[in-house]
Amino acid sequence: MEPLPTPCPADRIPDATGLDTFEAVGKAAKEQRVVFIAVEKQAGSLRTVKADALTAPQHTIDSAVHDAVRAAVARLICDGEIRPDSFAGPVEFVLHDVGSEGRARELAAALHAALYGDLEPLTRAVPPTTP
Repeated sequence: MEPLPTPCPADRIPDATGLDTFEAVGKAAKEQRVVFIAVEKQAGSLRTVKADALTAPQHTIDSAVHDAVRAAVARLICDGEIRPDSFAGPVEFVLHDVGSEGRARELAAALHAALYGDLEPLTRAVPPTTP
């Protein structure tokens, strides 16, 4: 598998649908020592976004980044865009029932950028609510 850039743009996010593909993408992330990121097809047009920092043992996630990712996931849940059993960290991140492949790739790329310290794509993809 070709090495992924870090952070990974939306069009390069791997599709990890199926056990063999999921394991291959995870193995490649471990070998490259990068944060695992992928989308998986669910029923119909729904997708799951998955990220896992355990594949990059040297990588740390800053507490401000973790807080921003958790807040974004909470907004997505409150807006009904992902399932309530989605979760954000501390090292594994899963967004269930994203409505389309395009949106899943956008969220995956934004999450991956955030996990590498760039919160701007996440802020664009999931804007903060204004009081």
